[in-house]
Amino acid sequence: MSVDLVVRGQRVFTPVGERPAAVHVDRKRGTIVAVTELEAAPSGVETIDAGMMCVLPGLVDTHVHINDPGRTDWEGFETATRAAAAGGVTTLVDMPLNSIPPTTTLDGLAAKLRALEAKAHVDVALCGGLVPSNPAGLADLHAEGVLAFKCFLAESGVGEFSYVHENELRAGMKELARIDAPLFVHAELPEPLAEGEKAAMGLDPRRYATYLASRPRRAEDAAIELVLRLARETGARAHVVHLSSSDALGLFRQARDEKTRLTVETCPHYLTFAAEEIEDGATEYKCAPPIRERNNREKLWDALREGLVDQVVTDHSPSTAELKCSGSGDFMKAWGGISSLQLGLAAFWTEARARGRSVRDLVEWMSAAPARLAGIHGKKGAIAAGFDADLVIWDPDADFTVDASTLQHRNKITPYHARSLKGATLRTILRGETIYERDRAGGAFAERRGRWLRRA
Repeated sequence: MSVDLVVRGQRVFTPVGERPAAVHVDRKRGTIVAVTELEAAPSGVETIDAGMMCVLPGLVDTHVHINDPGRTDWEGFETATRAAAAGGVTTLVDMPLNSIPPTTTLDGLAAKLRALEAKAHVDVALCGGLVPSNPAGLADLHAEGVLAFKCFLAESGVGEFSYVHENELRAGMKELARIDAPLFVHAELPEPLAEGEKAAMGLDPRRYATYLASRPRRAEDAAIELVLRLARETGARAHVVHLSSSDALGLFRQARDEKTRLTVETCPHYLTFAAEEIEDGATEYKCAPPIRERNNREKLWDALREGLVDQVVTDHSPSTAELKCSGSGDFMKAWGGISSLQLGLAAFWTEARARGRSVRDLVEWMSAAPARLAGIHGKKGAIAAGFDADLVIWDPDADFTVDASTLQHRNKITPYHARSLKGATLRTILRGETIYERDRAGGAFAERRGRWLRRA
């Protein structure tokens, strides 16, 4: 292997910690050849000097809804992956629903790949879907290269992606245990949700408290209890996505103590916002499960510190202004999803730093842990020899105010608009090639270099 690029800096974040280092890259292979002391960098090759800026492994976001093909007016590969690159994300996992067709069959997978081709600025892995009709087809999707599977335990919001009941979930988990593929679970049960919606009837739909009452914590808690029980029973790897309810944390502690294969993520919006602060009609804050109270938020932070929550990813789930009911402000009718792919790193760091967390924590929760979950650690998620040369040069001290109109997301709707955040992505490198540079002459983005990241 030859070295034709060196990225050097005083603050390089490797698996053994922060250190001055030179990262030697073979761009033909797109990989890191070695990580050495600064003085060991070879002369006569292209060098990028980060100085005192942080050099991070590219972020891995394992929960992104791109909706392409079929609903590209919500989001598409071109805009989503540009947003990812601008936010320091070099690898993302696309969710199987909201596109038409969904990624629940081989034909759906083929349609997704046609949509992805030549549009991606970052590497994209694909998640297949577990729906009532396809447990027997999961192995075929896995053999074709999807990294994981996703299911809902209550209505998904789109008719093409049905939720699974307990018996269907059990059958799917048995099959996934057999092929050793992880299952991402949207954990809310329909019965408690129906009770919540009944309790919210007749209340002002513009008030956030009305929506919060319609999605009670017990819907999450009961669903997670079911997933834990079936993970024990089947031996499957289960991963609860976008945890909102802190009341469920005891279940994850129990799973950890008994070594059941159950992991969990949360999202920047649950760690940033609080229900008490959301104004009437501000439907840009609506997501499912919902943003809960300030006390709940701090308990999620405690769970990260304890190691109960494994990772932080965005659950980027955009829609049009019309679907967001931006005019009426009706929380009960608005689409539930938050756009944040470009802002996840800065949003999380702003809150993490205020609570005394380190950049090394950020690297673990937003890069290394998601890569492990997706089965791509060894290729993504670390600055080490043999890994892809996915690097981010990042200023942790930069302050900026979010202007939603400047975001790369297709629809410029986000609860972070006008919010002051810390941390700016200066340069994003994918497999040794710069794909985004904030101050680049002629435009911030280079040619598209993203690929389908197929399961090995």
